[in-house]
Amino acid sequence: MAAPFDTFRYAHAHRREIAWLSQNTNHLVPPEIVRSALDAAIQERRYEGYPYAPGDPELLDLVVRDIGLKDVAPFLSAGGTESLYMIARALLSPGDEVIASDPSYLIIHRFVELSGARTRNLDIYAPPYRLTPERISEAIGPRTRMILLIDPLNPLGSGYPRDDVRAIAEIAHDRHLWLLNDVTYRDFSEGHALAAEFAPEETITVWSVSKNCGLAGLRIGGFLARPEHVRTIGRFNTNDLGVNVLAQVAAIATLRTKSQWFGEVRRQTQENGARIRATVASVEGTTLPVYPSRANMMVIDVGALGVSPEALQEDLLRRHGVFVRAGTYLSPTHGRRFVRVSFSNPRTDIDRFVAAFPESVRAVAPPATAPPA
Repeated sequence: MAAPFDTFRYAHAHRREIAWLSQNTNHLVPPEIVRSALDAAIQERRYEGYPYAPGDPELLDLVVRDIGLKDVAPFLSAGGTESLYMIARALLSPGDEVIASDPSYLIIHRFVELSGARTRNLDIYAPPYRLTPERISEAIGPRTRMILLIDPLNPLGSGYPRDDVRAIAEIAHDRHLWLLNDVTYRDFSEGHALAAEFAPEETITVWSVSKNCGLAGLRIGGFLARPEHVRTIGRFNTNDLGVNVLAQVAAIATLRTKSQWFGEVRRQTQENGARIRATVASVEGTTLPVYPSRANMMVIDVGALGVSPEALQEDLLRRHGVFVRAGTYLSPTHGRRFVRVSFSNPRTDIDRFVAAFPESVRAVAPPATAPPA
């Protein structure tokens, strides 16, 4: 029997030919900023030695200033995902519950389960496509230990109004709950509010330079919290010899200059999102549940056509070199209804999606529901 088609193996093997719209990665950062910093570090052969274990002091300072919080300590990890793992292991115990959502970034849910805890997933695949303070309050029980607030939310692209962030933070404070605020996509969201502004004692803020600074492959991120909480969580750190020194060099270079170029990244991302919206609107039976996205991704609902997200993903990738992500990765309940598409990409990548999407939908839709050519 033939092995299942491995989308990531295929995409990486053909990476020079692929429009990578599958992982919310940012392909719009001026490459010379990173290249010049890494070239200098390689010339100095910095890779031969261990980094300063707590992290480059300039980088730590840049992170704190970039996020804009006071009275917090920064912690570096190999991407924000490693921090999420550490936080779950440090702050949760067997039998604890975490208020979360479906759809969501399910890797965090898996870390919760590895801690012996469980998520209580509130179904948000309906307006307003996010958690609300009222639903969180209703869901809290005697075992609730944490609220997971991903803002903006992967995969839907929905964001939280400031008043809702304040209300959720007040719930965490009043009920003595941890508030895990994953803000990986905050730079794409104008007017974003940090939960730590309203509940500084209860909030752990997870950040990353994978998406805003286009450094996903270098794996660097971290979290910010009160110093005593950083010490508690830091006990689960496995990178006792420090985070990749070249990743730190690249992060410093991009954070130093982000104010000069991120405005154009956001503008191009929003323009790309509008083009995707127009394309989806032209294909009968497909919709965007959330638009405009407050991140650099959104989901395309194909459920009305009975389209398999995996089949659509494979057809787009194999025949057109356009890589989107099947929703089953992101929602146990609704994942068979949608694909996720990200769009911090050059216009040429979006050109390829615009041309390919209608054709692929027609190719994989059941005959009775296939949209007209």
